[in-house]
Amino acid sequence: MRCERKKEYIFPQESNNNLSMKSLYVGSFARMKLVVKVLYSTSLRPNKGAGILSGKSILSKKPVKNVHPAGPVRTRFAPSPTGMLHIGSLRTALYNYLLAKNAGGQFLLRLEDTDQKRLVEGAEHNIYESLQWCGIEYDEGPGVSSGKYGPYRQSDRTDIYRRYIDGLLESGHAYRCFCSKKRLDDLRDSARLLQPPTTVSYDRHCAHLSEEEIARNLKEKSPFTVRMKAPDHYPFFEDLLHGEINIQPQVNKNDIRYDDPILVKSDNLPTYHFANVIDDHLMKITHVIRGEEWLPSTQKHIALYNALGWTPPKFIHIPLLTSTDEKKLSKRKGDSSVLSMKKKGVLPEALVNFCVLFGWSPPRVLASANHECFSLADFEKMFNLNYLTKGNAKVDDKKLWFFNKHYLQQKLKNPSTLDKITEQVYFHAKEEFTGEEVTHHKIKQILVNCGQALTTINDFNGTFYFFFRKPNYLENPICENFIKTHEKREIISILEALRGNIDTSNIDELIKQIAKEKGFVKKTIFESLRFALAGSHSGAKMATLINIIGPDEANTRLSDAVRYLEQIKEL
Repeated sequence: MRCERKKEYIFPQESNNNLSMKSLYVGSFARMKLVVKVLYSTSLRPNKGAGILSGKSILSKKPVKNVHPAGPVRTRFAPSPTGMLHIGSLRTALYNYLLAKNAGGQFLLRLEDTDQKRLVEGAEHNIYESLQWCGIEYDEGPGVSSGKYGPYRQSDRTDIYRRYIDGLLESGHAYRCFCSKKRLDDLRDSARLLQPPTTVSYDRHCAHLSEEEIARNLKEKSPFTVRMKAPDHYPFFEDLLHGEINIQPQVNKNDIRYDDPILVKSDNLPTYHFANVIDDHLMKITHVIRGEEWLPSTQKHIALYNALGWTPPKFIHIPLLTSTDEKKLSKRKGDSSVLSMKKKGVLPEALVNFCVLFGWSPPRVLASANHECFSLADFEKMFNLNYLTKGNAKVDDKKLWFFNKHYLQQKLKNPSTLDKITEQVYFHAKEEFTGEEVTHHKIKQILVNCGQALTTINDFNGTFYFFFRKPNYLENPICENFIKTHEKREIISILEALRGNIDTSNIDELIKQIAKEKGFVKKTIFESLRFALAGSHSGAKMATLINIIGPDEANTRLSDAVRYLEQIKEL
C-alpha cells in the first residue's frame, strides 16, 4: 500500500535509531515529515476500522472546521504546584478561561498536587497571585467556591479516587502490581535492548496473580501500585485542532510487553492519568485545552474513560511555546515566570495580549485595525476555537515590549491610572535618588510630558535620571561620542552664549537668536544644550527639562559643562 503523505503523517513511538515519542513532540507536527523520511522507506495507511500495526501513530491532516461550541461549556486550568507559573501555563489558562467566557460557561481552577515529592514551596500561592494579577477569575476552585464539585485540590480527593479504583479492580480493567523497583528497572532496561526497542516494558506478571497470592501480599502489607489493563489497541480520538489521531505503543512481537499505566502509586495517591480523568468527569468538564506535549497520553485517558463507561470531553492540544532558538520554555526557568515578568515592568494587559496571540489569531480585519492590541474583555468577546493555529510559537520579546509601551501610554493618559503609576515610580525613585528632590508632583510632571519615551515604568530612573541628578560627563559613552564628533571650542562658545540667559519660556527664541548672531547651526546648539543639561540623553524636550529642573539649575549645569570641557584634552 502507498502512503499518501499529503493526508497523514506516520511516525513510530520508538524506533531502531532511538528516536522516542517524547523527542518527536518537542517540535511542531510539521517536523513529522522529516521523521517519516528518516525512518521509513515505505509506510502503511491502515483503514479506520482495521486496527493498526504496533509502533505507528497516525495524525490526520484533514482540517477540522467549525469546532467552536455553540452552548455553555465547562473548562478548567489544572496546574501542578511544582514551579512558578510560567507564560506557557498562563496561555493554557487564558485559552480555557476565554472559551468558557465566550461560550457562556464556567472556568475552574484545580490543583494537581499528587506528586508530593516535586511540590515547590510557594508555588501554590504563586498560581493564585499570577492569575489574579492577569485578571483571570475562576468560577470554581480553591478559596472561591467548594460547591458540589469540590474539593479542587487533588490531595484532598483521595477517598473519591479510591471508590473508582475499587470499581476498576472489580471489573478487571485494573490490577494490583506488587513488583519491586529492581524488577521494574530490569524490565525497562531489557525493553530498551530489544530490536526494535520499546518504552513499553511491563510483562503483566502481576495481572496473572491468583486471588490467594493477592490476598497474601495484602496481608503481608507488601507495597503495590494499581495499573490499568490497557486495551490491545488504543482507540482513535479526535482533537479539535489536529483532527483524528491514532497513537499505538511500539511492541516487539518476539517479546511482547504491555503499556499498562500506573493509576495509583504505592503511596496511595493517584497518578496524573487517573486523577485527571476522574476529576474532569466528576467536575463535568466539557472541553480540555492543554499543551501538545500531552498528546501521547490522551489515548490512555480515552481508554480509561471507556473502561469507566464515561464520555470523554473534547480535546484541543495547543502547540508548544518555544524560545527563538527552538528550545521549549520551562517553568523552572525563572525568567519566563509570570511574576518575574511583573518585576521587569511588564503590565498584565501586555502579557495577556502577548500570550493569547501565541497559537491564536483573530480575523485579519480586526487585527490590523488596532495593531493586534486587545484587552482581556476584547478577547472574551472574540475568542473562537476556529482561529487556533497549529505551528509552534516562538517567544520574541519585541512584540511584548511593543504591547507594553502601548498599554503604558494608555495608562499615562488616564488620570486614575496615572496616579497609580506615579505612586509606583515615586517608590523606586525615592530609593534611587536619595538626598535629591523627589516629589509626586515632579514625577507626574515628567510622566505627563515625557512618558512617551518609556516602555516600562522600570525604565524611569535610568531614562530620566537627569531630572534629579546632575549629568555625569566623565566615562559617559554618549557624551564622549558627542565631544568626538564636534569642535570643543565651538561647544564651549555655544554654552557660554546660553549661560545666564535661560529662563522657562525663551529657549526656542534664544537658540534662534544665537544661531543668527553667532552663525552656529541650530542642530549643534540643541545638541550642545542637551549635552550640558542631560549628559546627551534623550527623552525630554529642552523646554520641558528646563521648566522642571528650573533655570537656576540649568545655568549651573551649563557652567559645569564648560568647566569640564576646558579641563579635558581633545578626544
